[in-house]
Amino acid sequence: QVQVVESGGGSVQAGGSLTLSCTVSGLTFDAYAMGWFRHTPGTERVRVACVDTTGFVTDYPRSTKGRFTISRDDAKNTVTLKMSSLKPEDTGMYYCAADTRTYCPAYWSSRTPWGQGTQVTVSS
Repeated sequence: QVQVVESGGGSVQAGGSLTLSCTVSGLTFDAYAMGWFRHTPGTERVRVACVDTTGFVTDYPRSTKGRFTISRDDAKNTVTLKMSSLKPEDTGMYYCAADTRTYCPAYWSSRTPWGQGTQVTVSS
């Protein structure tokens, strides 16, 4: 049974930093690209970072590029998201997921169920 557990969220002021962590169990972690997503009520989940199975190829949308850094530790089945220069628009529930492929695709095809997420709140 695949389980996804996110942690590390919190409340910070604009300009601050947070590091999120996600641990996945029940699948061959190093076989899949991993992504972080943000969800706010009334909107669709948005991908904010992705890392491929090599750990060297990453992908970010314009809104997070240069501020967020994703990394993976296959020995620990963990993917981390370091967020800096946080803005109020970064506020939301953050989730991680594995894709069914080894690379960061344009459209996500999730291999894992959504976890409980971790809340990030950025105040101005």
